[in-house]
Amino acid sequence: MVHAIRNRRGFSLTELMIVVAIIGILAVIAIPNFLKYQARAKQSEAKHNLVAIHASELAYFAEKNTYVADFNAIGFAVTGSQLYYYELGTSSSGTLPPGCTASTLDNVSATGFTAVATANIDGDSTCDVWTIDEKKTLLNVTNDVAL
Repeated sequence: MVHAIRNRRGFSLTELMIVVAIIGILAVIAIPNFLKYQARAKQSEAKHNLVAIHASELAYFAEKNTYVADFNAIGFAVTGSQLYYYELGTSSSGTLPPGCTASTLDNVSATGFTAVATANIDGDSTCDVWTIDEKKTLLNVTNDVAL
C-alpha cells in the first residue's frame, strides 16, 4: 500500500499549462457573448415599461376620450431602480443617463401619443432609444447593443 501511494504522480507543468490555455480560450469566446446577452436583457426593462405606458394611456383614453402627457394622470410610476429615462410629452420619469440627450420623438395629442425610453446600457457614446405609440408599435430607434 505504501508503494502504491509513493508511485502516484500529480499533474506535470505542461498539462497544467494546457488546461489554463484552454480555459483562457473559452473565456475569450464566452465573456463578450455573455455581455451582449446581458445588455439585451437590460432592454427588456424599456419594453416592459413602454407597454405599461401604452396600456395606461389606452385606459385613460377609454375614460376621457383623449390622451394625456402626464405620467401621474395615467397612473404610471416605476418603482425601484431604473436604467431607462422615460418621456411622454411634458412628463418624464427617472434620470437622464450621462451622455444621452432628451428625446424629441415623444409627443401627445388628443388622438395619439409616442412615449420614449432612453438609456446608455454599455457606457459608450451611443444611447439606447425605444419608442411606443398608440398603435402599440414598439420600435428600437437607436440600438446601444452591438450585435
